[in-house]
Amino acid sequence: MMLQIALDFSDVEDALRVAEKVVEAGADILEAGTPLIKAEGSRAVSELKKKFPEKLILADMKTMDAGRLETEMAAKAGADIISILGVSSNVTIREAVKAAKENNKKIMVDLIGVNDKMKRAKEVEIFGADYVLVHSGLDEQAAGENPFKDLKNVYNAVKIPVAVAGGINDKNISLLKEFDVDIVIVGGFVTKSPNPGLATRSILSSMK
Repeated sequence: MMLQIALDFSDVEDALRVAEKVVEAGADILEAGTPLIKAEGSRAVSELKKKFPEKLILADMKTMDAGRLETEMAAKAGADIISILGVSSNVTIREAVKAAKENNKKIMVDLIGVNDKMKRAKEVEIFGADYVLVHSGLDEQAAGENPFKDLKNVYNAVKIPVAVAGGINDKNISLLKEFDVDIVIVGGFVTKSPNPGLATRSILSSMK
């Protein structure tokens, strides 16, 4: 089980500052969050990879169209994993998967907004996706949603690695104990903490 920290900042310097603390604490994957990529472009991915070459970097592109082009852009910038939206067309996902394989990168399909998550997870597994992400977004969390209710169905439906994200903290992470998920993604609990390193260690301790 790996820990991914979502760096959802609007300034790359802020992201790098927090990234340094969470890397020291033991985080496995650094995510260039969608807000960061929108604000800073592919530079955000490049800067993270340059400063932390030993870490996996995920570019949260949330690609909806131009699967090949956006995957190639993220790969060129240094991303190891690129996210594609599960609600995008089949051809978009297939093209993203092809481009990722050609560049020795991996694709994570984000099921945010997908109605039948289990069905879509099975489909993208057939397309060649490397990971599937069960994800409750910020707006869904504000409405009381969480990713745990869908996790079991998706986890049991596919053989590819499963990631989970959406309001995870050191209290509710215990709900994952029955699942051997491959990636736990944590954002605000760490990045909004006055001590991101301590928050990261707390999560890692809970994961163990």
